[in-house]
Amino acid sequence: MERAAGTIHGKSQRYRPYTDFGFYLGYTNFMKKARISPPAGDRETRMMRGKRYMPIQPSEQRPKQPVRYTRPSDAQLKKRLTPQQFAVVRKDHTEEPYSSSYWQEQRPGIYVDIATGEPLFCSNDKFDAGCGWPSFTRPIRQDLLEERPDHSLGMCRTEVRSKLGDSHLGHVFDDGPAERGGLRYCINAAALRFIPKSEMQRAGYGYLLPLVDG
Repeated sequence: MERAAGTIHGKSQRYRPYTDFGFYLGYTNFMKKARISPPAGDRETRMMRGKRYMPIQPSEQRPKQPVRYTRPSDAQLKKRLTPQQFAVVRKDHTEEPYSSSYWQEQRPGIYVDIATGEPLFCSNDKFDAGCGWPSFTRPIRQDLLEERPDHSLGMCRTEVRSKLGDSHLGHVFDDGPAERGGLRYCINAAALRFIPKSEMQRAGYGYLLPLVDG
């Protein structure tokens, strides 16, 4: 049987204003949601703070460490660290702002946990927050850190600790650069050791060189 023009399977195909317009609206809303909805995943992948959303490279795509780092005992740390470093990482103290050179360190490199040597932050993610402490937009990998609620000093904050070393590092806030995710990891310099890019290979961190510019 020959089909008439403008028909499919013998059924007349006319313009249906309500149905077609409804489909258009549904499709448009779907596309809008697809553009702004944060993907499922950890905090670093989402980076959702209010209406700010900045998709970044997921932490799982960054190099994973080939070295097994270990957590030393408190007795070992007390012998190796300065009194201030020990007070920060083990007693949750906070160093005075502007008391370390790390807040204005501009050389390329990485920042490792002073207790374990595990790499935590990269100079590419560092920025000057004007607060007197080293500040980063994200860690090297999110699974290296642990976040805990902190209600001390009459404030409601989010504490950041290294997961392996259980070192108190500082706090994370949502007032960082919006174009880089909106987070500010405000970290005690006493909890970190800076490894310049020129020394990373010799110190065993060569696998992280692709992350460091400069």
